[in-house]
Amino acid sequence: MKKFFQLIYLILFLTLNFSCVEKKTSEKEISKSESVSTSKTDTLKFTSGIRVIFQDSKGNYWLGSHEEGVNRFNWKAFEYFTTSEGLSDNQIRSIQEDNNGTIWFGTASGVSSYDARLTEGHKITNHTLFVNEFSPNNRIKTANDLWFNAGNNAGLYRYDGQKINYLAFPEPENANPDNRYYPTSIAEGKNDMLWIGTYPAVFGFNGHQFAEVITDETLGLNEETGHLHVRSVFEDSKGRLWIGNNGIGVLLKAEDSIINFSEQYNLIHPASIRSGAKSPAGTLEHVFAIEEDADGNIWFGDRDTGAWKYDGTTMTNYVIDKKLKSQMIWSIYTDNDNNLLLGMAEGGVYRFNGKSFDKRF
Repeated sequence: MKKFFQLIYLILFLTLNFSCVEKKTSEKEISKSESVSTSKTDTLKFTSGIRVIFQDSKGNYWLGSHEEGVNRFNWKAFEYFTTSEGLSDNQIRSIQEDNNGTIWFGTASGVSSYDARLTEGHKITNHTLFVNEFSPNNRIKTANDLWFNAGNNAGLYRYDGQKINYLAFPEPENANPDNRYYPTSIAEGKNDMLWIGTYPAVFGFNGHQFAEVITDETLGLNEETGHLHVRSVFEDSKGRLWIGNNGIGVLLKAEDSIINFSEQYNLIHPASIRSGAKSPAGTLEHVFAIEEDADGNIWFGDRDTGAWKYDGTTMTNYVIDKKLKSQMIWSIYTDNDNNLLLGMAEGGVYRFNGKSFDKRF
């Protein structure tokens, strides 16, 4: 009988002990699970400026920085790519997607692509670029072309779905060596026109030839008026070409006339030297980004004075965040849900809520 009770006691002891061990194991698994989940709730770590914002066909956001590479936000976490992962340069100037879902990066030193279909460690490819002229038969713009700045070359790279060719600008023989025709902005326009902004000129390429060239000479600009120093170009839904400069503000080309839009709205300070000097509040002199929102408003991102909205009649100025040391806007982008996003010089991304701006990333 005594042995029977000892056996019962032993069984109870083992059962309780196993139950405690199982409970502790379960608690450890929950803790581990929570830890993994927490590690995925990352935050945007860029501080050098968001030069490019792009949302791909899958809804992922790609953010290109001024000198820290690019990251992808998949709604769960940020994934970072730099030269250590294979990028050709850490300064990202453009991001595009081709028909196969491959993401293409125009960098300060070349062109890289990211293909999610490739195996890990081989997803990024750097593409060999040759500075050689298009042949006349190749100088045909198609709807599927991807265009990239060519770094410190006076031309563009064009990817036609199979190979990358080079398109040189008609650079004059007496070009100023300190103000070369390096591309700063590219914009698609109506009638298959491609607009390319360079520091001293804007080129309009119609797929076969440079159909239009806008320079200081064609505009009659001089030391008094200030010179072109183009940082952004954009053609809106009405076919108007907006040209943002670092010094003389915004020029507007509508049909055959070009005016200084900033001057028209008294947004150039009377004492402005119309160059790269810092501008006071209430001016629109240094425009690095231009975009149109879903309602047809035109937005300008200024280096010194934040964002400006033009509704067709009036101009409204917005301070993005008073906590920021700089209100400089590198990029403006309308995403797949028509959210207006701003990429800031300090590395954050802000979304317009209809009245003001909220920090998105």
